[in-house]
Amino acid sequence: MTFHYSEPARATNAPDVRAVLSRVAVAGRHYAANYGLLLAFFAGWQLASTAGWLNPAVFPPIDRVAGALWNGLASGALLDDIAISLQRAGIAFLAAVVVGIPLGLFMGQIRAVEQALDPILQLFRQTSALALYPVFILLLGLGEASKIFVIFWATLFPILLATTGGVKEVDPKLIEMARTFGAARLTVFRRVVLPASIPSIFVGLRLSATTALLLLIAAEMIGANKGVGFQVMNAQYNFQIPLMFAAIFLLAFLGLGANWVLVLLQRRFCRWSPAQH
Repeated sequence: MTFHYSEPARATNAPDVRAVLSRVAVAGRHYAANYGLLLAFFAGWQLASTAGWLNPAVFPPIDRVAGALWNGLASGALLDDIAISLQRAGIAFLAAVVVGIPLGLFMGQIRAVEQALDPILQLFRQTSALALYPVFILLLGLGEASKIFVIFWATLFPILLATTGGVKEVDPKLIEMARTFGAARLTVFRRVVLPASIPSIFVGLRLSATTALLLLIAAEMIGANKGVGFQVMNAQYNFQIPLMFAAIFLLAFLGLGANWVLVLLQRRFCRWSPAQH
């Protein structure tokens, strides 16, 4: 009896190596285009500090900064500061949203109200919130109220102006068409004006979120004993430079996280907009 050996048939569903390598190359080019310059910056910082081209006492290597950040998070010390900072900025931001969006929608639709309020709002907008911070401290004290109010004051105006501008930029032809079909004023607002204003409102929200974190740092550097901004100043006073940079980067990460959440919400609520595709 004669036995014939035959090679096992290759699986037809085996992944194509070239296709996988092609996808990896495309993904690599994508990340290099988006994050290559940032990675090069951190790599240059690490090299320059380690080699002594930068003073390591002033610009410690990135690995020491990352170590200080990890130690602060692992020990829970920075977690308490993050919670307190997010509470302050979150309350102020939500208050600005509650006040700014309805007022902006109201001003954008009623010309007389905008003409009456615009001069005083422009005056307040051009006045630095930090310049008014001593006034808020005199009125509200050094406690949480003055810190939250100065952040609220600074974050209110981007939301208010963006909302007002978004309402005023709604295509009049859309409003006229809705009224032609017999839509009531409230229906026109709910079905036409408000949806068309949402992209501009989200622009104001993203600007205000950034402003909230910027003012948070200044507010926590004055009369605070907790918070990420306080840790930046406290580490600088005690010459804990790696911890200082760790707190600075932590604030940047919080800002990126807030912006990412708002971008996701904008894509969710503005799926009809061509800019989201």
